[in-house]
Formats: sequence, structure tokens, C-alpha cells
Amino acid sequence: MATPTVIAHRGYAGVAPENTLEAAAVAADDDRTSMLEIDVQPAACGTPVVIHDERLEGTRDGRPLTDGSGHVWETPLEELRETHVLGTDATVPTLEAFLESIPETMGVNVELKNPGTTDVRFAEALPADEREERREVWTPFVDRVVDACEAFGGEILFSSFCEGALAALRDVAPRYPAATLVWHDLEAGLEITRRYDCEAIHPPRNVILGTGLEQTTYAGFSGEAIPGIDVLEEAHREGRTVNVWTVTTWNQFEALAAAGVDGIIADYPGLGSFSDA
Repeated sequence: MATPTVIAHRGYAGVAPENTLEAAAVAADDDRTSMLEIDVQPAACGTPVVIHDERLEGTRDGRPLTDGSGHVWETPLEELRETHVLGTDATVPTLEAFLESIPETMGVNVELKNPGTTDVRFAEALPADEREERREVWTPFVDRVVDACEAFGGEILFSSFCEGALAALRDVAPRYPAATLVWHDLEAGLEITRRYDCEAIHPPRNVILGTGLEQTTYAGFSGEAIPGIDVLEEAHREGRTVNVWTVTTWNQFEALAAAGVDGIIADYPGLGSFSDA
């Protein structure tokens, strides 16, 4: 059984405050990790910062997301730099600072999360007459993100749930590989992947057939209806990489590895160690 690439979800969010320099250090110190996955949005000035949620308030597993409030993109950069994550001393980093903190031997999957609007057309395959408009919405932010990535000498993979983000990336920096993130519609995900000739597709863990996980509820899939598309077979036939999210246990990891996925986005380090023993 081939060992999939291990991608640290938000910098192993299961053991460190997600999307922070501290999480980056945890992932980079583990030699089983090939890539970090992070989320980017703009601060009020447009500078890309590394954070998942649109708003600073809220909770994650009973902890406050941050000690701030309001939309990320309406918050001044200096305020974000002093905003504490999940009740820890870790703060919201800029994308530039995050990339500077990790070795160039570590790849980075940069998820284009939000360009600074509540209207992102999440996980939709857009009709032809709307694609240009959505590309234009994303282009200024994607420009800033690409600029921040230019100095990093390691591997960069961009991904997004939003077609407009992938359209903007192909226009701004087609030299970078891209991946479509899938939420609730495999057919739409494959359509977007083909439209922009994405090098990869990132489906949730419970749509990979033959693992048993397809009978469980996760992300936008209920588990009540087995997916009618073999996304792994389709993508591999077209020469695309399949990286699956988000794995939290060793047995999920083992089942997905046995199915032949290329990469596993994981919340914890070492989930593949039992299979390797």
C-alpha cells in the first residue's frame, strides 16, 4: 500500500492553535509531514492573513475563536496581529510571516477562503454569464496572495471552494497548481476542476468509494446515499491528484490510503504510523 502525502490541516489543528505560527512549527518539526494547509483572507488593508472563519467571534470546541470581533476583512491589520487565537498566546499571522516561518522543504496548500465579502458563491459551478463577474471579485485579493507567495521557495498549491477564486488564479498566476475543494456536489466539483484544468481535486473523506466512510455523514454529504461518482477513479484517469479532507483517526487514514488517495489532509500528526508499523 502506497503511503499518501500527509498534509497538516491548518497546521495540525488537533494539537495546536489552527493557522498560527505555533501550528506551523508543530507541522514543520514532524518529518512525516509533507505540506501545510492554511486559509487566507484579507485584513482591512487587503493584506492576506491566515485565518479560517469570516468573523473573529464564535467558538471552536467550546473555546472562543479569538478575543476579537467583527469580520476579518473589516479589521485593521495591526489589530489582527494582536488578536489571540483559541484562548492562547498565538495570534493571527500575515501570510508573509507564516511563509517566512517554515522551511522551504515544506509545501503549502493555500486555501483561498474569502476575498472580503459575504457573497462568495460557495461550492457552486457558475453559469457562463456569471464567471467573469466572480473572477473580478476575487482578482485583487488573489493578486495580493500571489505576491506574498513569490518569495517562498517551496511548493505552493492553491485551492478553493469558490469557482471565482480558481478563475482569478488561472488569470493572475497560471504557473501555480490549483485544486478544487468539494463540499456537497461531486459533479459540480469535477466540472469546475475540468473547466480550469486543475491539477488536483480535494473531496471530503466520505465520498471515496470502498472505504466504508461513504456511509457516514460528513461535510455536505449525508451518508444516506452512496455517491454515484467514483471521484478517485475519474480524477486519476484524467491525471489529477486526489487529496482528501479532513482525517482525524488512524483507521480513516488507513482506509483512504488503501483506496489509493494521493494525499490526506489530517488534524493530527502520525495518523499513518499504525499502517506503517
